[in-house]
Amino acid sequence: MAVVPLPANQPETFYRGAGRIAEFRTLPALPDRPEDWVGSVTTRFGLAPSGLSTLPDGRVLAEAIAAEPRHWLGPDRADTGVLVKLLDAGQRLPLHVHPDRTFADAHLASPYGKTEAWVIVSARPDAYVHLGFARDVEPEELAGWVADQKTGDMLAATNRVPVAAGDAILCPAGVPHAIGDGILLVEVQEPTDFSVLLEYEDFGLSDGHLGLGYDLALRCVDRSAWSPARIDTLRGAAHRLLPESADGFFRAERLYGGDSVARGFSVLVAVAGEGTLTGETDNLPIRRGDTLLVPHAAGPLTLGGAVQVIRLTGN
Repeated sequence: MAVVPLPANQPETFYRGAGRIAEFRTLPALPDRPEDWVGSVTTRFGLAPSGLSTLPDGRVLAEAIAAEPRHWLGPDRADTGVLVKLLDAGQRLPLHVHPDRTFADAHLASPYGKTEAWVIVSARPDAYVHLGFARDVEPEELAGWVADQKTGDMLAATNRVPVAAGDAILCPAGVPHAIGDGILLVEVQEPTDFSVLLEYEDFGLSDGHLGLGYDLALRCVDRSAWSPARIDTLRGAAHRLLPESADGFFRAERLYGGDSVARGFSVLVAVAGEGTLTGETDNLPIRRGDTLLVPHAAGPLTLGGAVQVIRLTGN
């Protein structure tokens, strides 16, 4: 068997969950661990090795890939290029921003920034995300909000975007955002843990500037207005889950029983139903809540049964 069913990988963090990952994956509830880092070779910022996935045989995934890169990644990839998470927002997350690749290369010694996207698995009625400023914001205004922790003013300047199960939204690096409470989602992103927190005091944190100081860190923020029409460009279309602008960073596909799973390193998250995943050396039952790591060596695979899967890959 080449495909690897993954155990949960839930590092502690500063916000609360509400048991949705436990229900989704049939696990014990861990309210202080509202994220599951799936197939991760990324560490939490400043907290390594927290965040790294461990395989069922006890090996750290990053070490296994380093030892057998062609098995895992194939001949044309240097790294996985992706981080996948399950995220259970038991409370509204803080308004924050992720740097883009140019900023990360210049100031964080990383070729990757943190563009991300959200595939909503479940959501309470009237669930929402804050996404982008609704008007242009001057640098001095933003700096004042952050310095004085004027959370209300910051949130009032953002777009409050309704979301429901099945939605998928791209969040480009630089765009201020906050996921509202009552949402379980699959998050796909560049493989870093870079977050500039515009809001931190109400979450018991002393700052959130990545050790750069806010004078520098706030330069990564997109302060331009995001109109409803502009936000619509962050959604996919009938034939694709995410817009074409995501393709330079990662890909997300929704697959069903009867669909083929292309060869290549990927993460699969089963979001509904149950079925099978078969290939040259694999014949696995798969059901809602399962997370699977597919190495290049698994070859092409086929889904069977009444199952719905999100397939996630790096660019």
